[in-house]
Amino acid sequence: MDFFFNPKTVAVVGASATPGKISNVIIRSLKDSGFAGTVYPVNPKHDSVEGLRCYPSLAEVDSEIDVCVFAVPAQLVPGIIEGSGGKVRGAIIISGGFKETGEEGRGLEGELHELVKKEGVRIIGPNCMGIYDTVSRLDTFFIPPDRMKRPGPGGLSIISQSGSFAVTAIDELAAEGIGVARVVSYGNMIDVNESDCLEFLSGDDSTRAVAIYMESVSDGRRFVEAASRCSKAKPVTAIKVGKTPEAAAAARSHTGAMAGHYEVYRAALRKAGVLELDGYEDFISACKVFGSAPATKGERGGRRVMIITDGGGMGVGIADRCSALGLEVPPLSDEVKEDIRWAFPPYCSMANPMDLTGSATDELFGRALESTMTGDYYDIAIVAALWGPPALTDDLAGVLAQRARIIDKPVLLCSPGGEFTRSKFALFRASGLPVFPSPDEAARAAALIWRRRELS
Repeated sequence: MDFFFNPKTVAVVGASATPGKISNVIIRSLKDSGFAGTVYPVNPKHDSVEGLRCYPSLAEVDSEIDVCVFAVPAQLVPGIIEGSGGKVRGAIIISGGFKETGEEGRGLEGELHELVKKEGVRIIGPNCMGIYDTVSRLDTFFIPPDRMKRPGPGGLSIISQSGSFAVTAIDELAAEGIGVARVVSYGNMIDVNESDCLEFLSGDDSTRAVAIYMESVSDGRRFVEAASRCSKAKPVTAIKVGKTPEAAAAARSHTGAMAGHYEVYRAALRKAGVLELDGYEDFISACKVFGSAPATKGERGGRRVMIITDGGGMGVGIADRCSALGLEVPPLSDEVKEDIRWAFPPYCSMANPMDLTGSATDELFGRALESTMTGDYYDIAIVAALWGPPALTDDLAGVLAQRARIIDKPVLLCSPGGEFTRSKFALFRASGLPVFPSPDEAARAAALIWRRRELS
C-alpha cells in the first residue's frame, strides 16, 4: 500500500485539456498541490495537457507507474489495464458504472477483478474519489478547489466508502482550519478496502487519529483484527450507515454495498476498540477533538467535567448538555475550594461551573484551569471563553495550552460568538487546543473522549 501514499510517478488516463473536465481538474490539482513526483497525462487525442507531454497509451510511458488514475468510461478500464505492459502498480478508478448500477455493471466489475488478480495491480475504487494526501501532496479528488477547499497538513486521516461524504467533511474541516494527513475514498472496494487502509495507517507516523465512514465491510474478521491493532496505537472512530432496511437499500444503489445487520457491526466496532459515532455532527466533532495535538487527544478521559467560563449563563448551559450526554459536572469539593480561594478575586464564583465574570484575564483563566484540574477531581476541562471582557488578549490560547501540558488532561475550548470570536479560533488550534463554536459541540466532544476511554 505504501506506493499509493508515497508515489514517485502518477499517470492520468483520459487526460483532457478542457478546463473543468474531471481529468483536467485532477492534473491541475497534482500540479498545484506541490506533488514532487512525475505526472504522465495519457490520451491519444492530445500531444500535451496543462504543459505536460501527453502519451497515447500507458505502454508508451517510459517509466513504471506507481499510481494510475482512470477517468474514462467504465467499459474501457479492463482493456487499458491489460494493455499497460505491466507498468502499473496501483490504480485509482474514479469511473462509475460498475456494480452500483446493476447486473451489467456487476459483471464488468467481476471481469475487472479477475483481470487485476492476473496482472498483480492493486486497485482503489471503482466509483471513488481516490486519495488526498498532505504528506505526499497526492490529490486525485476531482472537485475544483473553488468548490472544495483542501485542508492543510494535520494529524487526522479519514477513510471513507463514500466520496461525497469525504469531500463534504474535509471541506468543512478546511473551512475551520483543521488539518488532515491522508484521506482515502475507496468506493466499491473491488480490491483495497477499509482493512488495507487501517493496516497502513496503524503504522503511519503522520496519522495521529483515524475517522471512518463505512457502509459495509469486506471481511469482518480481518477488519476487527486491523482495527484492533490501529485503535491500540491511536484513536479510531467510525460512522456506520445503512442501519435500517431503507438505508441499506440506499447503500446498495450508492456503492453496491451489502450493509448487513447493524447489530453485528456495532458489536464488531466495540470489540475492535473503535468508537462508534452517531451522525455527521458527531463525525466532525470527533475529527476536531481526536485530530488535535497529542496533549489534548483525550487518552486519559473519564466522565467528570470541570467548566470554566467568564459567562455564568454559558457555563450553566454547558453543564446541562454534559449531563444530558451522561457526563458528570461534580461541584468543587470543600478541599479544592480551600486550596484555591486565596488565588482568585472575591467576585469569582468558586463552583463548577466556575465563573470568572467579565473581569476575567488570560492569567485568571490559566490559574483556574491548573488549580481545578490538578489532582484527581476532574477528568476533562471545558473552557468557555467569551471574548467580551476587555482584559482578554491573544495570549489566552498560549496560556491555556501551557497549563494543559502541565495537567496532562484533555482541555476543550468553547467560544460562541460572531466574526470577532471566530477570528480567534486559529489561535487555539495553533496551540493544539480543539475549539468548538457552541456548548452542544463542546459537550459532545467531551462525551466522545469519555466514551473512547470506556472502550479501552
